[in-house]
Amino acid sequence: MSTLVLAFHPKFNETSRIGKALAEAAKAAGATVVDEYAEYPQFNVGKEAEQARVDAADRVVLLFPFYWYSSPALLKQWEDTVLTPDWAYGNAHKLIGKEFQVAVSTGSPADSYTPEGKHHVTMDELLSPFATMVHHVGATWVKPFIVADVNNLSDEQLAEAASEFAAQL
Repeated sequence: MSTLVLAFHPKFNETSRIGKALAEAAKAAGATVVDEYAEYPQFNVGKEAEQARVDAADRVVLLFPFYWYSSPALLKQWEDTVLTPDWAYGNAHKLIGKEFQVAVSTGSPADSYTPEGKHHVTMDELLSPFATMVHHVGATWVKPFIVADVNNLSDEQLAEAASEFAAQL
């Protein structure tokens, strides 16, 4: 199975310990990893280039940090530009049979994402727009990979998260 990891982190090479660790683990597992902010710093997403990348993959993983209960802005721009009715849905349905997954890092601890927790909602609820998009285009939603409390991870915990990510790819 060919896996494409699209990394949407505005400061990927500057501050993202977890993003870099997951990307390196994915590369070591044979995945293709693309730093989307390096590719499109002005948000001019290349529709045909991105569609070709997705066409060539069996699984697409959207890797991003959780920002204000959602994804960074470039991921939304990517969705709006790439997932067009002449390709992703409508008469085309080019994504049927593909797997989609999100790999998300959060600054808050995992127990913050419960009805009783700090944020009063679950990660499944917060990620439901992504699951809905995946179902709408006829692809298969794969259980999200979530790493919580990233600012407090030890080096060992970081390595363990990266290993778990690579293993499930």
